[in-house]
Amino acid sequence: MTAPDPGIVFMGTPEFAVESLREILSAGFTIRGVVTAPDKPSGRGLKVRTQPVKEFALKHGLPVLQPLKLKDPDFLQALRDWKPDLQVVVAFRMLPEEVWSLPVRGTFNLHASLLPQYRGAAPINRAIMNGETRTGVTTFFLNHEIDKGSVIFQEETHIGPEETAGDLHDRLMKMGAKIVVKTIRGIITGQARAVEQHRMNNTGSLKPAPKLFREDCRIDWKKDASLIHNLVRGLSPYPTAWSEISNPTGELMLVKIFKCRYREILYREKPGTVLSDGREYLNVATGKGILEIERIQVEGRKQMDTIEFLRGFPIREYRFL
Repeated sequence: MTAPDPGIVFMGTPEFAVESLREILSAGFTIRGVVTAPDKPSGRGLKVRTQPVKEFALKHGLPVLQPLKLKDPDFLQALRDWKPDLQVVVAFRMLPEEVWSLPVRGTFNLHASLLPQYRGAAPINRAIMNGETRTGVTTFFLNHEIDKGSVIFQEETHIGPEETAGDLHDRLMKMGAKIVVKTIRGIITGQARAVEQHRMNNTGSLKPAPKLFREDCRIDWKKDASLIHNLVRGLSPYPTAWSEISNPTGELMLVKIFKCRYREILYREKPGTVLSDGREYLNVATGKGILEIERIQVEGRKQMDTIEFLRGFPIREYRFL
């Protein structure tokens, strides 16, 4: 017997959510409407740009709502008029109860971690920054608490030793889209069995994934090179690990590091000391081992590979702070 086609409302904003929306359409489900964040000015010219989910939705003839406030009466009425049977949330805002409780079949969210681990806004970044070797995607029903609803499905994957947040983002985006469709099918056929998170087997203490702030991205050169390496790849390509460099006169400049490797070699130089031939390699002494910088950007310049960067910058006169 074929399961009935539910009327779905999709909620999401960035590129990560587009893949799930595409997969839902490809699976043949009916999407009654899309809710996404308002368009915002961005870039140097503050040009208003269309949000990725909105752009995709309009291309496929889907109605779109962009509420400023999710408790706005006009928005809530428009949502009711769509008569959603099920709501799917991917990379969107926290929803008030008036919204997530509306559909008969509930509202579920896709999260880029193996809940209950890494609840919060930055699960991909935080997992790599902490040196994790495994992560995954989870779908769960929304409730009153952030990322604490009953888990529907999970899928696990490895994290490569050199994998960046950008690499993992793209892999989890595709994995997540597949599990979203699996979840929809499981809900409408009655085969999905949600499990409360406190009943799930989980070893060790829970690790959070709070929003990243600027100071979270600053490199502490007194730490081990392996930890700095995890920080760099966990923040690459965005928001990016950064440091200040100082020349002999004390002038400071900001640098961002996008790619690096580490070696557990003992050096007597103070953490932050530049170790470079000025032509082909750029290493920095750390609290333990050295960091080999492979891609870097100095404030006011473009992002460059190390060899290109060294051609025009006297880095040996500087020190990383």
